Amino acid sequence: MNTMSEEAVNQLWQACQAGDPFAKTQMGILFYEGRAIKPVPKQGVTLLQQAAEKNLLWARDVLVYITKVAPKSRQIYMKAIISTDARLQLERYAQEGNMYAMTALGYLSWLGFSIPQDNATAIALLSRASAAGCLWAKDVLAAMGLRSSKSSGAGGNSLVELQSLIGLSRVKQEVASLRNFVLVQKQRERQGLKTTSVSYHCVFSGSPGTGKTTVARIVAGIYKELGILKKGHLVEVQRADLVGEYVGQTAPKTNARIDEALDGVLFIDEAYTLAQGDQNDFGNEAIATLLKRMEDNRDRLVVILAGYDDEIRHFISKNPGLQSRFNRYIHFDDYTPQELMQILLSYLAKAQYQITTDAQDAAYNIIKSKVEEQDPQFGNARYVRNLFERIIQCQADRLARIPHATREQLVTITKEDITNL
Repeated sequence: MNTMSEEAVNQLWQACQAGDPFAKTQMGILFYEGRAIKPVPKQGVTLLQQAAEKNLLWARDVLVYITKVAPKSRQIYMKAIISTDARLQLERYAQEGNMYAMTALGYLSWLGFSIPQDNATAIALLSRASAAGCLWAKDVLAAMGLRSSKSSGAGGNSLVELQSLIGLSRVKQEVASLRNFVLVQKQRERQGLKTTSVSYHCVFSGSPGTGKTTVARIVAGIYKELGILKKGHLVEVQRADLVGEYVGQTAPKTNARIDEALDGVLFIDEAYTLAQGDQNDFGNEAIATLLKRMEDNRDRLVVILAGYDDEIRHFISKNPGLQSRFNRYIHFDDYTPQELMQILLSYLAKAQYQITTDAQDAAYNIIKSKVEEQDPQFGNARYVRNLFERIIQCQADRLARIPHATREQLVTITKEDITNL
């Protein structure tokens, strides 16, 4: 990488001094190449050797390249051969939440010289590392042209955020496909060609805690970046926010929330509850009001309905007005135990905790057991968030018995913190 901010170098150096082998390797490369700092090749080799002694295979591969293949090379990322074992090790540490491993693997995936090029993986890894506070990752994203928060008209930044989410591969593909269709239609319009209209309204189906609200917020951002919506904000509502208790309350209540969502997205969670009750239920009035406003404000309002698969499909199929307006369904799969473990590790990393190997194994066993129960009310990522909060509470209870806890003790989650849940 030709440019790297002074702040990023300083952060790397601090992590290097703290013993992080991935930071040591990157600092070793910087010293050896002299791109972002004054070249000190001997210091670079020393740092790489220290990382290799910690069994970091990436550092070992770099050492082989600069000592035996091309001693004067200044293109290590583009030329050094990264072994399969080193790549797998990088992937493992990236999954465990090491932000420098994420950045290294993301950068290598973007370049595509020593490992296969995979831009989607690169963006996802770099975005996660950047969100965890890695300045090196932010610099790489900047080099990729993805740092600016200003709209480029291509839905780029929100798509980066989407790709950074753990799991949700089907959802990412569906949203990217919708974005691509809109982009092509806009290109055809600029060339004076006929365009095909598309409904921007969506139905998100799946279990609780699978990211529907998070993705809805990202979709709103994509619509703003594409010029479909002026504001691109999200207004999240449920039945109680739209339906009144007495005659004459529902229409004003529903209209008020729709007014709030204009130029953005109205996200209705558990939307099928609007049709609960008999024909005199006020939920039907809310649906009728919604349909009218969707027609009256078709250029200013996008609606996303969400809920369980069977219930939401049955709800829409029973109402011709809804059926004609909602034809884009996106299903959110339940997270696997491995993905839920990654989410837990990301929570820990963002909060500046680290977890021992035996504690990680214990936490994974708890998550796996919970998933295997197949409880239809299982909260997926919400469950993991609660688990994270319980774990750090257990750590706090344990550390309260220690008069003067060290910094390492304050940031470390041990097996005891898991078994005492």
